Amino acid sequence: MSSAIGLSEGCLAAIQHLREQREVNTLVLRLADPPDVLVAELEGNLTHDELVQGLPSDEPRLVVHELSFASPEGTRRNELLLILWMPPAAEEQEEVYTAGYTALKEYLGDVHVHLTARRADQLAYRRLVALAG
Repeated sequence: MSSAIGLSEGCLAAIQHLREQREVNTLVLRLADPPDVLVAELEGNLTHDELVQGLPSDEPRLVVHELSFASPEGTRRNELLLILWMPPAAEEQEEVYTAGYTALKEYLGDVHVHLTARRADQLAYRRLVALAG
């Protein structure tokens, strides 16, 4: 049973802030109740460690995060990532969150790095840089 997931007005506004304001580099989104609309749970400027530590161990989330890193040539780069956080304890919600992930991928057509993470080590900084680089 796959249902369409919408993006709330607040979610759309948060995505716009991420794209336009330097003080926002991370959006953490969750499904509203009833689970047919994505809402922004957190909109902030998080370090990589803060992002990983802030993800719940038993609930899924969708994350849009601007990863900052240096290229092998030494130039600073920023790359938007779309992350489906799906810890094992939340697998009963996987189908509905996957629908939200698909809706975000379609909306964020210019974001080219998409990943599903089930464990925190899958979000290791060097791994994300390798995916983005």
